[in-house]
Amino acid sequence: MSVEFQPQSSCSKHDIEEGAAFAPRFDSNGLITAVVCDARDNSILMVAHMNAQALSLTLETGIAHYWSRSRQQLWKKGETSGNLQKVISLTTDCDQDALCLHVEVAGNGPTCHTERRSCFYRQVSLIDGKARLTIKSE
Repeated sequence: MSVEFQPQSSCSKHDIEEGAAFAPRFDSNGLITAVVCDARDNSILMVAHMNAQALSLTLETGIAHYWSRSRQQLWKKGETSGNLQKVISLTTDCDQDALCLHVEVAGNGPTCHTERRSCFYRQVSLIDGKARLTIKSE
């Protein structure tokens, strides 16, 4: 079974912003941005992209699926590591061109391929006129 989405072209601006039809706006590459947050504390874990198939599988299974732009393939997050992302809620923004997933991470918890909890582990600071990265404390 594949989830059917309302085409944006068949919706008015009012329907997209205020209506009940889910009409995700995929970009010219067929992708939509997904911001992934921890359901417990709302911290941002990662940003990824979904195509229609990944979004459909996520809705059907309750487990986050993404489209890997680098590998050009469907990606079930945590399939090899055991750190699957169980979707607690999935929301969209006002014009339906971005998603926010609140997830519970299974396994030992890291989301990032660097084995950190979040992909956002470095802070950008201005030091002596130069932009520098420092590791954030968790």
